[in-house]
Amino acid sequence: MQTNFSLKGHLHIVLRDEHGNVKEEMEGPNVVVNGGKAWVASRMAGTPAAMSHMAIGSSNTAESPTQTALLAQTAIVALTSTTPSTNQVTYVATFGAGVGTGVVAEAGIFNAASAGTMLARSIAISLTKGATDVLTVTWVITAG
Repeated sequence: MQTNFSLKGHLHIVLRDEHGNVKEEMEGPNVVVNGGKAWVASRMAGTPAAMSHMAIGSSNTAESPTQTALLAQTAIVALTSTTPSTNQVTYVATFGAGVGTGVVAEAGIFNAASAGTMLARSIAISLTKGATDVLTVTWVITAG
């Protein structure tokens, strides 16, 4: 018997103005990169640090499994929450006013604020974040 195991992710992005009104909302897939797959395997032995940060950037260059970082990172924040559930983990990050302002075209999940392992990268984003806007990214990684 052969069992197939894969990791896939899906993002839900909400951009709100300073009054909390939704300006833009979008969803899309990602690529779990090779380093992310290796990280998952290592976690089974309890060795690397847990995913703890999410970054955004301005590059819309296609995702590739060999990428290890965002291509034009503009901001990174600590995760707001991490919620495991059966075969999924939901990561949430909020980029507050003044954080990551400008073009947002990519996002990634990392296990450190700098020089960390990237689990996944997505270019399912295409928006401009104003100085007073708040961007919330909810990212679900599913194993199965």
